[in-house]
Amino acid sequence: MEITVKELQEWLADFATEVKAKKDYLSELDTPIGDGDHGNNMARGMEAYEESLAKQKPTTISDTFKILAMALISKVGGASGPLYGSAFMNITKATKDITVITHQAELGSLLETGLKGIQQRGKAEAGDKTMVDVWFPVVTALKEESLTSEKIEAAKESTKNLVAKKGRASYLGERAVGHIDPGAASSALLFTTLLKFC
Repeated sequence: MEITVKELQEWLADFATEVKAKKDYLSELDTPIGDGDHGNNMARGMEAYEESLAKQKPTTISDTFKILAMALISKVGGASGPLYGSAFMNITKATKDITVITHQAELGSLLETGLKGIQQRGKAEAGDKTMVDVWFPVVTALKEESLTSEKIEAAKESTKNLVAKKGRASYLGERAVGHIDPGAASSALLFTTLLKFC
């Protein structure tokens, strides 16, 4: 495994493609338990990232994550923009002196700083039916060098039967059960597109 700025930008390009292709699906997940706009918001954020990337042409891992963080904070509405933005801003700081990531465990530690950013901003724990329910097991699996698409999918699916304790879905109580969390679903796309670089 070797992730330099080149592989990082390829990964995020793949993620952007997936978000745009699945924006209707992500918004459909959000309709019964949120505002119904998660897919459109994420697609707008990733388009803003791609525009900034083309203009600024960053040459480091840290600068690439910073452009991503700023695009998501400025363009993605609701809770998702600040949560993703906090994650990637933390990773921006953690990668300041890193030019290449060579192990899943190292990547797991970096993503753990992102997870901490999400938790500091959203105050969510694993089991609260949020994106944390995907980030947490993914970080654990990466640190064990055992991340698979099956683990990512299982983490996403696990949110279906949870009662939401954070965000708009928490107002629904038991009625949110049976619905996959949209933030967990977009996070699953993020990590599924990462797999080919691991």
